[in-house]
Amino acid sequence: MVLPIYPPKPRPGDRVAIVSPSSGLAEVFPRPYELGLRRLREDFRLVPVEYPATRRMSASPQERAADLHAAFADPAIAAVIVSIGGDDQITVLPYLDAEIFRANPKPFFGYSDSTNLLTYLANLGIVAYHGGSIMCEFGRPGAMHPLTTVSLQAALLTSGEYELRESTVYGDVQRDWGDPATFASTPVMQACEGWRWHNADQVVEGLTWGGNLEILSWLLMADREIGPAEAYDGMVLLIETSEELPTATEVYRILRNMGERGLLGRFAGILVGRAKAWSFEHPNTPDQKAAHAKEQREAVLRAMAAYNPEALIVFDVDFGHTDPQVVVPVGGQVRIDGHTRRITVRY
Repeated sequence: MVLPIYPPKPRPGDRVAIVSPSSGLAEVFPRPYELGLRRLREDFRLVPVEYPATRRMSASPQERAADLHAAFADPAIAAVIVSIGGDDQITVLPYLDAEIFRANPKPFFGYSDSTNLLTYLANLGIVAYHGGSIMCEFGRPGAMHPLTTVSLQAALLTSGEYELRESTVYGDVQRDWGDPATFASTPVMQACEGWRWHNADQVVEGLTWGGNLEILSWLLMADREIGPAEAYDGMVLLIETSEELPTATEVYRILRNMGERGLLGRFAGILVGRAKAWSFEHPNTPDQKAAHAKEQREAVLRAMAAYNPEALIVFDVDFGHTDPQVVVPVGGQVRIDGHTRRITVRY
């Protein structure tokens, strides 16, 4: 097995690229973007460097690819962080030059639509990091969540093993980024249970693969960045769902189709992100949110019962679209210990 490449981490004072390979929402909502940049400078002591398409909603796939090439090729740039996600990063992939990334591996941070780039880099053998967008995590109103902060500091600035932490509170209710009052206080959180374990009488160690489930389904449909089934033997699948709130039926069908393709049965374990269950389009009540999350968990279990009944599964790990958020590597090492109920990743 080819060992994954862990790019060296930035040090205080280093320059970090801020890019928008998906949506250029920083143009529309400058407040969370500017707040995220300020925290990157003041709290993480890194110097953000913007690229031509970073604040442009109308940037073409070719222009966004050019920004990525420039950021990775520049020896003065120590890491690359996305501003936010979107829904069309898959159109950027055909314009990427793999040799630029192979020759200049750097820590890359993003999630949601950036599942495209996370899997792209992992397929090149370069460990990338699921989490930490400028506008959402760095730009969180009021203050960054402490759990998010310590995970991002470890993933962005250090190397080595890191034990993920459970959260006893979470939030997924969004507020209007166009309203200045949004940034005068921290988001409202609610109590939650910690991780939920299934087939926990085992220990699984392996490389991770995956990200946002909807984006993975698009990659499968477009047949991009998906390897042969045997390439996933013994790996750990990462899945989480977005603010579009896919139904349990959709979740089951995506996983079922992965099973029919021969992929789902190859994974030794699965980490499932805590389901986001509120959006402006669907302002669910607490009871409706709980039902949505429960139905998603049941959909995962239904698919796994058919295609991989022995796999170790951990639900409600906080690496998705909810708050707080912990960073998980894609293409990197993870150890899931069902006996001690611990999850350790390598940053």
